[in-house]
Amino acid sequence: MQAPTDTKPRWERRKDARPQELLEAALEQFVERGFAATRLEDVARRAGVSKGTLYLYFENKEELFKAVVRATIGQAIVQAELDLAASDAHSSVLLSEMLMRWWGQVGATKLAGITKLMMAESGNFPELVRFYEDEVVARGNALIVRVLERGLARGEFRPHDPQVLMPVLSAPVLMLMMWNHAFLPCGGGASIDPDQYMAAFLDLALRGLRPDGAAGVP
Repeated sequence: MQAPTDTKPRWERRKDARPQELLEAALEQFVERGFAATRLEDVARRAGVSKGTLYLYFENKEELFKAVVRATIGQAIVQAELDLAASDAHSSVLLSEMLMRWWGQVGATKLAGITKLMMAESGNFPELVRFYEDEVVARGNALIVRVLERGLARGEFRPHDPQVLMPVLSAPVLMLMMWNHAFLPCGGGASIDPDQYMAAFLDLALRGLRPDGAAGVP
């Protein structure tokens, strides 16, 4: 049986694809040039459309940046929230999977450039910082806290303060992101094997959390 074909006219299929193409082009520009130096005409050119076409979908550069974050890091957080709500796995497994997903889907990809951008240009764009704090940082931190609280409630983690431990767990992943995407490209020191780094970090963290001090993931 012959597979069904897309019967939309070519121009209409192209129009449907434009928002995603614009977001991909914008991500490339923001990561390569930073927020301040990115121009909408360059994003449009990279996406193969006119600047006027870009304005049909996004009001300004700030809204374009917010759309990029929501469509990438934001969607990863949404999926992590859904997975946490549906899972009955041991809390050590959930925490390990969450931190590995953060590295695999954000830290090890060009999306780490968005985090670098926010750290580098935050003083000049306070509105974007507030947006990023609400959409990414606060929600990501809340996910870690929820897993820690879950582990406490189920007796899977030893007593601790989740609010205190949350930045202790997130900081090493942020450091790896910055090392790989900011420090090393400038010739800054020896390389780090991300897989070995994450494995060592998770082993230490999860052994410390487990009541019996056993290997991290049961």
